[in-house]
Amino acid sequence: MVQREASIEDYLKQRAEALGGVCIKLSPMGLRGVPDRLMVLAGPRVVFVELKRPSGGVISKLQHWWRARLLALGCEHHFIKTRAEVDALLGDRKHDERT
Repeated sequence: MVQREASIEDYLKQRAEALGGVCIKLSPMGLRGVPDRLMVLAGPRVVFVELKRPSGGVISKLQHWWRARLLALGCEHHFIKTRAEVDALLGDRKHDERT
C-alpha cells in the first residue's frame, strides 16, 4: 500500500506531539517554497520539514533554495517521504511509548 503525503504529515504531527513537542503547519501568504512544517521539540530542537509523497514527489528549485537558506541560518531542515524517515528523524522512538 502506497503512503500518501497527508498520512505521512499526520504521522509526523502525532509523533512530535507524543514527544511533547509541537508541529505547526506553515502556509505563509506570499511565500512560495516554504517548508510544510515547523517542528519544535524539547532540547530545544527546531526543525523545518518539507514533506513529499513517497513516489514521484519532486523537490522544486525554490524548495532547495529555502533549504539552503535555512541551513545557512543554522536551522535544521529535512525532506521527508516516508514514515521510516520520520522515525529516523525522531530517533526511532515509538509514538505509543508510555513512561
